[in-house]
Formats: sequence, C-alpha cells, structure tokens
Amino acid sequence: MSTLSLRLPDSLHQQVKALAKKDGVSINQFVSSAVAEKMTALLTEEYLQARQQQGNEQAFLASMHKVADTEPADYDKLK
Repeated sequence: MSTLSLRLPDSLHQQVKALAKKDGVSINQFVSSAVAEKMTALLTEEYLQARQQQGNEQAFLASMHKVADTEPADYDKLK
C-alpha cells in the first residue's frame, strides 16, 4: 500500500470528514472509494470508446432488420 500526502482546502476536508463519519468509514477509506469511483467512470468511458471503434454499422443494421416490426407492449412505450 502507498502513502499519499494530499492538500485539501479546510472546507472540503471538513465535509469529507463529516461524510466519512456519517458513512461509518475512515477518511482514508472514504477518499479511496471516491478515487475508485472516479477511475471507474473514466475507464468505462475509455472502454466504450474502444469498443465503438470495433463497431460495424452494416452488421448492426443487418441485425436490426431481423427484429420483428411490432408495437412495444404498453408498459414499454414512451410517454
């Protein structure tokens, strides 16, 4: 495990401290979770962009032509 020295404005530190306490975790655990959530969001975006590059519009349209042309069920209609 690594140690990271982090400078935060006092107001942000107090909010993090309060939220960590409310969540029943240490400040370290709270910040680690926040960093992990942000990394997940960014890495997911990169993954989806890479997958997009592998896409084939003609294959997609061919697949869509196989789908029956029916009305959606009432519960599935846009309102």
